[in-house]
Amino acid sequence: MKILLINHYAGSPQHGMEFRPYYMAREWRRAGHQVLILAASHSHVRSTQPQAGGQTIDGVSYVWYGTPAYAGNGLGRVRNIWSFCRQVWRDAEALAENFQPDVVIASSTYPMDIWPARRIAKLAKAKLVYEVHDLWPLSPIELSGMSPRHPFAMLCQKAENDAYRDADAVVSMLPKVHEHMAAHGLDLNKLHIVPNGITLDEWTGPTEALNADLAAHLALLRASGRVVLGYAGSHGLPNALDVLLDAAKLLAATPEGKKIAIVMVGGGHEKARLAERVRSEGLSQVSLFEPIPKGQIPALLNRFDIAYIGWQRTPIYRFGIAPNKLMDYMMAERPVLHSVEAGNDPVAEAGAGLTVAPEDAAAVAQGALQLAALSAQARAEMGQRGRAFVLAHHSYPVLAAKFIQAVGQ
Repeated sequence: MKILLINHYAGSPQHGMEFRPYYMAREWRRAGHQVLILAASHSHVRSTQPQAGGQTIDGVSYVWYGTPAYAGNGLGRVRNIWSFCRQVWRDAEALAENFQPDVVIASSTYPMDIWPARRIAKLAKAKLVYEVHDLWPLSPIELSGMSPRHPFAMLCQKAENDAYRDADAVVSMLPKVHEHMAAHGLDLNKLHIVPNGITLDEWTGPTEALNADLAAHLALLRASGRVVLGYAGSHGLPNALDVLLDAAKLLAATPEGKKIAIVMVGGGHEKARLAERVRSEGLSQVSLFEPIPKGQIPALLNRFDIAYIGWQRTPIYRFGIAPNKLMDYMMAERPVLHSVEAGNDPVAEAGAGLTVAPEDAAAVAQGALQLAALSAQARAEMGQRGRAFVLAHHSYPVLAAKFIQAVGQ
């Protein structure tokens, strides 16, 4: 089967996020399929931007369309989206004739890529698949306060409705979307849930050595008898890290809480402000470190006693969550402190840690104390349950096969 995957933000191990297109394509190739990924040359989620043109990475073929750089979520990002979609639309006939796809997947977070994907699929007489990462325009409406009458929101809504009407299959990473999609015209017989996951080779082979300064700091904490509560990932508003710092202040006021050291590793828009909070508020038990390469993540997580992930309290999560970070935590066999209210909760499903209310510093502090008070064996058993859950439901060989099965139906 020839699969054409259109994902504006597709990344690779060379370029950074998004990793899902690369890992899916790699598994499809291993199963004997041919894959071509179309992506933009500039994306805000990548750490390194590719040059426009063709490239093959680990046998996965990419075409990077030259698009203008941008910052933030303003007009520059809209121009970037328009540039990518316009160019793919322009190349529809050539893609249909030269690549001759059997399946065309629209998978760019925003839904407007359904239009060039639909055109290519029609010309090639291929199946059309719409893959849902987040619900647009509902996400910018509920998370960013965008008016449903905003022209961009209305454009997204038109595209979403068209996708549900015209796609032969809809694949969603979010598990609780049925009611929303049906309300926007989807025949639920077309819907298939294929969540995010992990790639096995990052966890079964030799691990990359951890940054020396970070490794030394974690070793010192361990040597001093501290329980390390760690966070690894983006430092942005959706990650609710102010709540973690508020919890740190509460922990510092108790003898048992002072034994918990908090280590935050990553970058993002809120990193500098959070670092200033740590400094100005004297949160001496909190340490912040710069992002590390993806290959070092297993070595980092193995040094955490408890792994933390938090979310804002927002209605959009009623449709479910599918965070890569959580899959990494569970594969590393770390007990997870999960601060969330959502339509699903992999931590609770797996028995892999403790779930507490979101945006509630007291609940986070109490949860940290509760997990820290457990024996090392009890925490290890939580971690083992988490890894078993991910291997059964969230490894890319499993997910790629589920995706192909969905396409074939």
